[in-house]
Parts: sequence; C-alpha cells; structure tokens
Amino acid sequence: MADEKDLTITEDAEVEEKEEDYEEVCYVCRRPESKTGKMIRIPGQFSICMNCLQRSFDSMESFGINPEDLSGLGMDLKDLKKFPNINIMRWGDMQGEIPKKQKVKKKKAKEAESSKPAFDLKSIPSPHKIKAGLDEYVVGQDHAKKVVSVAVYNHYKRVAAMDLGDVDIEKSNMLMIGPTGSGKTYLVRTLAKMLNVPLAIADATSLTEAGYIGDDIESVVSKLLAAANNDVEKAERGIIFIDEIDKIAKKKNVNQRDVSGESVQQGMLKLLEGSEVEVPVGANSKNAMVPLVTVNTRNILFICGGAFPDLEDVIKERLNKQASIGFQADLKDKYDEEKNLISKVTVEDLRKFGMIPEFLGRLPIVFTLEELTKDMLVQILQEPKNAILKQYKKLLELDEVLLEFNEGALECIAEKALEKDTGARALRAIIEEFMLDIMYQIPKDNNIGKVTITREYIENTGGPIIEMRTAVPLEARPVLQIEESEDKHDTESSSNN
Repeated sequence: MADEKDLTITEDAEVEEKEEDYEEVCYVCRRPESKTGKMIRIPGQFSICMNCLQRSFDSMESFGINPEDLSGLGMDLKDLKKFPNINIMRWGDMQGEIPKKQKVKKKKAKEAESSKPAFDLKSIPSPHKIKAGLDEYVVGQDHAKKVVSVAVYNHYKRVAAMDLGDVDIEKSNMLMIGPTGSGKTYLVRTLAKMLNVPLAIADATSLTEAGYIGDDIESVVSKLLAAANNDVEKAERGIIFIDEIDKIAKKKNVNQRDVSGESVQQGMLKLLEGSEVEVPVGANSKNAMVPLVTVNTRNILFICGGAFPDLEDVIKERLNKQASIGFQADLKDKYDEEKNLISKVTVEDLRKFGMIPEFLGRLPIVFTLEELTKDMLVQILQEPKNAILKQYKKLLELDEVLLEFNEGALECIAEKALEKDTGARALRAIIEEFMLDIMYQIPKDNNIGKVTITREYIENTGGPIIEMRTAVPLEARPVLQIEESEDKHDTESSSNN
C-alpha cells in the first residue's frame, strides 16, 4: 500500500511539473499571460485578461446595463432584450479542463538561454564537410554547393557567437537563381537534413498583402513553427525556403494595386532583416481561436529561390549595349547559343526584372545554378544515394529480379529529358513510361531472373533483354547442384583411373 501511495505521489508531481511549463491564454484575445499580465478565472475553467474584461464592461454600459447588477453572470430576461443579436451562453455547460492546445508553453528565462548557447562552435560542421555531405545527394552544381556551405557555416557561427563580442554580424540570407529542375529545393532540403534544424518550404505564389485573400506574409513563419513542433526556441534557429520568389516581382503596366507583387516584397523586408512576429499556434490564420506566440526572426536563415523566366532577355539587353554598327558592333544573336547565360546576372538585372532594391539589399548572397547537361542527367540517374534507378532496382529485388541499364539506355533517357526542358523532373516521367509494362509483367512469371533495359526498348524499336532462371524448383536447387557436382567429380575420377 505504501508503494502504491508513493507511485501516485510521484505521478501527481510529474503532472504538476508538466502543467507548470504552460501558461494560461485569454479566451477572447488569445494572448498568453506573459503578455497580458494577471488574468481572472471565470467559471468553466476559462481565463480572461483585464483588458478584455474592461472592454466587455464598457460594452455593457453602452447598452445601459450596470455590471454590478450581474451577479455570477446571471441575467434577467428583461436584460436580454437589450441585446438583440447576442445569445448568452451558460458557463455551467462548459465545465471541464482546458485542452493543452489552448495553452502556450512558457519561454525559458533569458539567463538560462544565455548560460546554455543554442549552438556550440565545435559542433558546427565546417564548409568542406557540408559540401561533402551535399555531394552524396546532389550531382554537379559545385559553385552553388560551395556558396551554400560557406553561407550556412557563417550564419550558425553568428548564432553561436552572438553574445561573445561587440561586433554584430549581419545575416547571410541567400537568393538562389536557376532553371526549373536544377535542384534548388532538393539542395535546401538536403542541407536542413544534414544540420538537423527545422525547415519550412513556402510558396511565394500564394502570398498577398495583409488584408487581402491569400496567405499572409507571416504564414511562412507559422509553417516553420509547425515544423519545429511548436517549439519557439528551435524555430528561431531554423531555415525558411521561399520558392517561386520570382512570382512576386513588380507587375509591369498595372494601374491597380499590386497586392501580390511589390506589396509582398515590402512586407517581407522586416521579416528578412529580423523582427518579432506574432504567429498562431497550430493554424495559418490569426483569426482562428488559437493562441499566439512571438517568434523572433533575427536568427532564422532565409533562402529565396526562383527560376526567373525571361531574365536571360534582360541580361542579353545589358550585354548588347555596345554600338549596333561600326567596327565594335555586336551581333544581336551573339548570346543566343550560350547555355549558362544566367550566371552573368547582376543586381541591376534583377531590378529590371521587377525586384525592388530594398528587397535585394536584404539578400546579400546571390548565386546561380547551372543548367543540367546530358552527362549530369546520366549521373543523376545512378550516382546519388537515392537515385531513381536505385529505387527501381530495390523494388525488383523484392521480387528476386535483377534490373540493369546499359550505357545506351542511360544516354537515351538523358536525351529525352533534355528535349522536355524540365530538368531532372523529366527523368521520373520517362522511366515511369517504359517501366510500366515491366513492373506489370514480372509478378506474373516467377521464372524471370534478370531484366536489362536497352536503348532500343526506350526508343520503341526493340525489347528488353530478359534472362530466365533455371527450371529447377527453388527449394531443391542447392541439393541438385551439390549432387550434380558430386556426380561430375566421380565421373572425372573414374575417367582419370
């Protein structure tokens, strides 16, 4: 009996400790107690701050009701007539404990945060280690991987050494420019997995100015908070990747308000630089009945990426500014055949494209990704850890079938992907097309042991090379092989004698 009492005491203590980690939230304005001050508990396990309570009393007085006459929130039927469109709820019907989703976890004291640094300088991987980890998953793009490795290393050194000196190190936000399918999103996702930090991938196409239909600019921070399991301290050290950033460029020749272009860029200025943002917990909209927490974006690394179509035309216009006639004249089609023309981009080109200078000033690191070539596509097919061909080989291994691709087949797949002009995304679609019949027919016949994909099969001028297994049953195969080898050995010995 004594042991049971001790167990119940320890369990109650654990529950109390967990409850102490959370703070109450005002039922009306959804702000935590650390922001509003002391709250008043009302029947039904609800809390209300003094500000909201005063506002409710002021509204009652505007209707001619004296709050002192409302004892225990009970009203006479005569008083209800003064509220034409308001229904008074019974607090007795809402008895029960408040769910933990309606509470916010308390922030730790600043002294505890300063005593325990978020990052240790020794635990941060060096740039060459970060690049070596990216090389295992991303093919090519050596310049982009080098720039990302150095920028991320310097950023987290800044987070770790923020209180160690008098010099304030600025944030190293990045702008990534590259054609579609070149690996922008995949590069950032691999980077976040290596560093073990929360990552939020947002799409700039759905962002609009505050007050209009669409996602608010601050919704990108709420996605990061959700990726960090609502842990504010962990979210403040995360990475936010905003894709399709070129879609919020200034619209040309627009007479009406540009709520999804220049206005979004202006709204993101404070977010990129570092500010305190009130973010709803567990929802994207502040209008939902959820508590709000304050997230500081000072230590959040922002990486913006986009394909920037038609940016090459702006670069050509700048490079062809020389005289069109005379000895120093340039041909208009001089740069038409150059594939990596986008690597010559400057900040001035981005301004002409539609990005405002204040936005570009908060993205100091600008780099480009190369357009994928035929050799790079062949490497993407087979070299990375989770390459597409390795995935299909693993699927057929489960059916005890060996899958191989010859060099002609790999080159043919890469050539077809270049024709589609969608980067590495085209590889999956091409492989799915010619692997459909193979994945359908192999489970029918258990005698198939090996399938070799050829160039002729991909070009629809031939078929794959299929090798059958031996006709001996699988259970008896080892015994038969041993007996045959013994018979052969006996015949050889008798012939020698």
